[in-house]
Amino acid sequence: MGFSAPLSCREGIAMPAGIFRVCLVVITAIVNHPLLFPKENATVPEYAEDIIQKMKAHEENLRLEQLRLEQEIAGQEAALKALEKATETEEQNIKEPLPWDLWSAMSMVIFLLIELWRQDYQDGNWQESACEEDDMAVLGKAFKGVALPDKAALANFYERCILGATGDMARKRELVEGFADDLLEALRSVCNRDADMEVEESIGVGSMYENWRVNKPLVCDLIVPFTPPEPYCFRSQTWCSRKSVRPDKQGYGTIKVCRADEDAAGCICGKTKLGEDMLCLLHSQTNQTRPSNEMEDLLCFKNTQYLDADQVMKWFQIAITKSWNKISHKYEFDVTFNLLDAPGALKIKFRSGKSIAFNLTPVVQCEDSDAYFISHFPRSGLTADPASSTDWFVTFAVYERRFIHSISKKLPANACHLSCLQILSFLHGKQCSLTGPSSLTNYHLKTVMLHLLQTRPYQDWASENLEARLQDMLKFLEKSLQEKKLCHFFIGNQKVPEVLNFPVVFQKAEPLNLFRPFVLHRDAYRKTVDTFHEMLRNTSALINEYTVHIPSVGHTNMLHKESL
Repeated sequence: MGFSAPLSCREGIAMPAGIFRVCLVVITAIVNHPLLFPKENATVPEYAEDIIQKMKAHEENLRLEQLRLEQEIAGQEAALKALEKATETEEQNIKEPLPWDLWSAMSMVIFLLIELWRQDYQDGNWQESACEEDDMAVLGKAFKGVALPDKAALANFYERCILGATGDMARKRELVEGFADDLLEALRSVCNRDADMEVEESIGVGSMYENWRVNKPLVCDLIVPFTPPEPYCFRSQTWCSRKSVRPDKQGYGTIKVCRADEDAAGCICGKTKLGEDMLCLLHSQTNQTRPSNEMEDLLCFKNTQYLDADQVMKWFQIAITKSWNKISHKYEFDVTFNLLDAPGALKIKFRSGKSIAFNLTPVVQCEDSDAYFISHFPRSGLTADPASSTDWFVTFAVYERRFIHSISKKLPANACHLSCLQILSFLHGKQCSLTGPSSLTNYHLKTVMLHLLQTRPYQDWASENLEARLQDMLKFLEKSLQEKKLCHFFIGNQKVPEVLNFPVVFQKAEPLNLFRPFVLHRDAYRKTVDTFHEMLRNTSALINEYTVHIPSVGHTNMLHKESL
């Protein structure tokens, strides 16, 4: 008995530890096993059948291991009861394991709480992550099951449908430009040169001047730079020049109205307290900045020196109205505002009932570059209006037009880059007319084309590669939607050709993600993805339908001659 007592003591200590280990293994298996606690409204993907089979096999092994352990525990408990009578005196003296047993129980409780919290945290994000994974899985396979029409069908569709719709593009541009010149000349004559803003010549930008506009109405977009009266000038600050800026402020800047003779760093008279008998030779008493009420006459926000986009819109609309009243007798048509929330969205109405829409938008030049601050920029349903009317969007439309024109000279004759963009824009527009508007815009489509123009060899854009390049654009767009990332072509692009003289400050800026709003607006993202999938599925049907119903226009060339 003297030998068996220490042995029974060690066995008595080991038994709770063994039971604790078994319970810990069983509880851990229960908590971590997803099939034992199925989530409500949860479905297992079909492609995970092999994983389910492995999990079931693992579950069966755990069950057998649990039975074996229970049998061993039962045998040990029987042996323990046989030794209880012989070890009563020794068990009374063993009080040190009690704290250890208490610590083990507390450790198990803490472990269970941590596991339960982890499971709850995962469950809270399960539906969202499952939704994203489902979207990604579909996006990754969407294009693989799509069969685009062959080269002959695409060529026939482009000639009969696209060219037929854009044949009068040049004539409308010429008409709008001539009328806009007369309107702006009249505007200069009705404005006070000493106190009012001065407008410069208009600049044509956008799809009508890049020769890829296809969806009607064919709207010309013209920007009109303006400057303040002497002795004032505009000084701009973009988000690039700030140390830190919120993501929603990227792409915006502010415009300050200052005197032209003021140093950007400020005169010393503004930093030093001069005596009564001392006078700054640069700034006299009569050459001081206007008070705040007069700054509002310079279209500034109240009590500030920052240009107000809303004030600019009101001024421009009033000036356009006065200038039209002055020259209306020369024309046999009427001019009205097409949209009241845009500065110069105008519509020419002929007596025959036909109409032509165009946009005159006031802009401010960004330093000495061809980038411009635009007062009102057409936005998609994703992009919210700026938080303040002193925030102006920076547009690179002039550089975009210049880049397309420059690279077109290096491409093969009758290159298919604009044809691909026209077909994709046409298909997306028709799909949106069937299923409702999408947050995917023509500007996104053009950005895809610009990226591919820079990455693919020039010879790949020959006219016979129309089908292949259209597939490239769709795949690039699908990948961008999958990643929710489509970088602005110019901002942060270190490979912009030097011939464009693009400002270095924008090249060195952080790339601007045009698809960033998709991260915040899941409903808009889902709608956009669904529309894109539907467009892929309907591509062949749409092309065949419009090719059949559109009569031949007699063009012999497959591609638009204006793309040269």
